[in-house]
Amino acid sequence: MESEKNKLFVGNLSFSIDQERLSSIFSEVEGIEVVEAALILDRETKRPRGFGFVTVKTEEMAQKAVDALNGKEIEGREIVVNIAKPREDRPAGGQGGYNRDRRY
Repeated sequence: MESEKNKLFVGNLSFSIDQERLSSIFSEVEGIEVVEAALILDRETKRPRGFGFVTVKTEEMAQKAVDALNGKEIEGREIVVNIAKPREDRPAGGQGGYNRDRRY
């Protein structure tokens, strides 16, 4: 079973990067084998939001990717790469929306 410690958060990506390019950025680092790359898209526009997640084969590869790529300039932007934190459960409803108790 894969550990969550081999999943990476990748931020500050250029909006021109697609999933294939995201995967290749990591694959180009010697000794890193990418299992999956997922670019996060805006729900409405379907355009990239500037971040994504890359899963590599082992925890050691994940740390190697962080060391090699965090702060590296890719397409004019310094990307952020770190070990992804587990997603937290959030209550339904989220932020914003109508609040009937709001007073003006």
